[in-house]
Amino acid sequence: MIKFISKALITSVAVLIASFILSGVTIDSTSTAIMVAIVLGLLNSFIKPVLIILTIPITILTLGLFLLVINVLIIKWASYLVPGFHVSGWFSALLFSIIVSFVTSLIEGLINSQTDQRN
Repeated sequence: MIKFISKALITSVAVLIASFILSGVTIDSTSTAIMVAIVLGLLNSFIKPVLIILTIPITILTLGLFLLVINVLIIKWASYLVPGFHVSGWFSALLFSIIVSFVTSLIEGLINSQTDQRN
């Protein structure tokens, strides 16, 4: 449970950073960013695997690039589910998913390197 909460907080920071960088993404408040992180986590855990399995032939034909479309769909669905979170278009959603992934991995890497130095 603590791991889920820490992952959600890290993702919410990444969501806030991405919304500051991109003009096509707006987030009304910090609590909205936390809700976006939770909804994205749930969608990525339950819906994304089903979509990946259903689209295996298209994913193989596009050499994996169709997974970017699935990421955009997940972001767009989150924007419909969370009030106060708006994504203006597909390109903004694609850039948003890339930035959130990069910032999340960067923050987690920094945290893991800090805990490794302590041990």
